Amino acid sequence: MVSARDNIHLRHAIAESRIARRRGDMPYGALLADAAGTVMLTAQNTQMSERDLTGHAELNLLREASRRFGAAALRGGTIYASGEPCAMCAGAIYWSGVARVVFALGAATMQRLDPADSAAQLPDCRAMLAGARPHIEISGPCLESEAEDAFFDR
Repeated sequence: MVSARDNIHLRHAIAESRIARRRGDMPYGALLADAAGTVMLTAQNTQMSERDLTGHAELNLLREASRRFGAAALRGGTIYASGEPCAMCAGAIYWSGVARVVFALGAATMQRLDPADSAAQLPDCRAMLAGARPHIEISGPCLESEAEDAFFDR
C-alpha cells in the first residue's frame, strides 16, 4: 500500500533522477526515509560522472547512509527509487536492513526505455528479495509516467 507521503518521497527520488540526467548520468535517483518517514538522505546515479559501474543511486545512497548514520539507523527505513532496483542494488538493500522499497519505473518499462540495459537480463528487485528474511515490503511500479518523463527530461 502506497500512502500520500510515499508519493511525496517517490517524487523527490524522481527529482533526483532529473539531476543525474542533467549531469550526464543515467536518470536514476533514490531517497532514504527512516521508519517515521523523515528523509535521511538522497542520492543519484553517478556511473558516468564518477566512472564507477556500481554508481547506482541506491548503492550510493546506502554507502553514504551507512557511513553517516550507521547500520542500525537504516533498519526499518524505506528506500524510494525512481526505477526498480537491479539485482546488485537489491542485494545491497537486503544487507542494509531496510524494511521497504517503493519504486516508480518497473523493470519492464526500464527495458523498453533502454533496450541496451544489460541489468534487465538479471532478476528484478521483487524476484531477488522474494525470500528475504526478515521480509522486505516492495511496492511498485508507482508514478511510472512521471518517472518516464524524468527519464527523457520532459
